[in-house]
Amino acid sequence: MVNVNTTAKTTVDMTKVKPYGDTMNDGMIQMSFTLPVPAGEEANEAAKVLAKKMGLDEPGVVYSKDLGIGYTYFVVYGKCQHTVDYTAIKVPKVEGDVMDRLECEKYIEENIKRNVIIVGACTGTDAHTVGIDAIINMKGFHGHFGLERYKGIEAHNLGSQVPNEELVAKAIELNADAILVSQIVTQKDVHIKNLTELVELMEAEGVRKKIILCCGGPRISHELAQELGYDAGFGPHTYAEHVASFILTEIVKRQK
Repeated sequence: MVNVNTTAKTTVDMTKVKPYGDTMNDGMIQMSFTLPVPAGEEANEAAKVLAKKMGLDEPGVVYSKDLGIGYTYFVVYGKCQHTVDYTAIKVPKVEGDVMDRLECEKYIEENIKRNVIIVGACTGTDAHTVGIDAIINMKGFHGHFGLERYKGIEAHNLGSQVPNEELVAKAIELNADAILVSQIVTQKDVHIKNLTELVELMEAEGVRKKIILCCGGPRISHELAQELGYDAGFGPHTYAEHVASFILTEIVKRQK
């Protein structure tokens, strides 16, 4: 039996990667958008003209829907002629192996030999706790248990709309090893301002170098987190084990 994926892989020039539809390097791409024009042939033509200006060859409207009051939704196919040099892409990310819950518990027992204290909150005016709950609460998310389930980790979830001052005070009170900050609301970059203020507050209190500082959210990357003065940033598709693995290994690293 021929391995289709392996065969296809050998035909790819990783310095000139193109979208793939039915045939390798055909450049086929699908996109959807809405235009503030009434549905009809003119609307479809407008969508194709716009797709051409975006750089797509042979664009075609395969679906359109009248949204009412002068708006039309489109699904458009076309051939992209641009390529990307995949080998030149470098994305800063949290380094190190990810341990599962049981491996984290064993790591604590063998290397730290005490409870690890972690304090987390959704800070500022942000009232969305889905992110911090997924990481800390015992039930976790999508089959990944939260930090409260980990033996050897004492996790404190302060909830939503927690002022930075309150979060830092609690971390100092508990002699926390790490602080986790979740930021879901990002309109007008309010998360940048809030995250920056937290770092400045910790520096003013003289605890920034003593406490491992992590942040997470849909628009958070490791690169952004480091730029703002954090030790690590966790974006979408990360779970408690990713956060725990980083914090635990960082604790041991700092002990040496």
